[in-house]
Amino acid sequence: MAANHTEPDPPSADEAAAVISAAWNDPDWGLLLWVIMITGMRRGEISALRWRHIDFATATLLVQRANAQPKSGVKEKQTKTRQQRRIAIDPQTAALLLEHRERWEQRRALLGIAFRDDLFVFSPVPDASAPYGPRSLSHRYRRLAIKLGLRSTRLHSLRHYSATELIAAGVDVRTVAGRLGHGSGGATTLKVYAAFVDEADRRAATTMAGIMPPPIAAPALPRGPYETIAAELRDQILSGDLLAGDQLPTVAELAARHGVSTGTAYRAIDRLRSEGLVEAASQSHRIDHQAIGDVFVHAPMLAPDLDPGVAPQTKTRTAA
Repeated sequence: MAANHTEPDPPSADEAAAVISAAWNDPDWGLLLWVIMITGMRRGEISALRWRHIDFATATLLVQRANAQPKSGVKEKQTKTRQQRRIAIDPQTAALLLEHRERWEQRRALLGIAFRDDLFVFSPVPDASAPYGPRSLSHRYRRLAIKLGLRSTRLHSLRHYSATELIAAGVDVRTVAGRLGHGSGGATTLKVYAAFVDEADRRAATTMAGIMPPPIAAPALPRGPYETIAAELRDQILSGDLLAGDQLPTVAELAARHGVSTGTAYRAIDRLRSEGLVEAASQSHRIDHQAIGDVFVHAPMLAPDLDPGVAPQTKTRTAA
């Protein structure tokens, strides 16, 4: 079965590095492949790129035209989507292009002719007045790829490399589509690179899982006066300020201390009893020693006729 050339076939990072290293023996050729990797330009677009399309002040490339190569020769035409686009370039790429321009200025000077902005950025002729044919670019890259033993020998794979690396880095699909010159607001990009978008999304999910704190429930805030009293006593018990067998304040003392009714204070004691932290014995409240250390202990019921004014005596309870 023939290979499906619609499937993205980008080189790996190691393969891309090998391509640049090998191609840089000819700086012009190495830079051409570098620019394709950085911008994702099509072979016809890089062929038609002229110096007037590069704005060094804003560090952008204007992709305005593309070259085709029918049997009659190289022909300039509109881009594939019939739309122009601007692509931002990084400082390193801008510096490399400036060095490249200086080389062409020197070559033209040796020929006794002035440099012009309408000349081609990449050209096989000494005065840069003619572009590379798109097919000749593909053939030259194929020879290099075979020599390096690459998985894909298609020049177009470098465009895929640009797209997939941007997606893997978390760049949004709309921005990637804009750099590639895809129409439909990113729909084409999603269709072509769906597997890479899904993979990037999975990495994003894993990243977020590492960023999020563990789900630990915060202690519930007291919702009423009796819960405030219960929370205060609970903290004293759990921190060890009140030890097993210690006598708690009377209901009347708690009510007076917190400015609440004795009924409210009683509810606070009842809440602690329901949690197994205190028990009533001989009309007294004391901390249940086993309840603090053993969650299986069942606290006894509160005495039904508790006198709020009586300070009960502490009774030690022996563990079973």
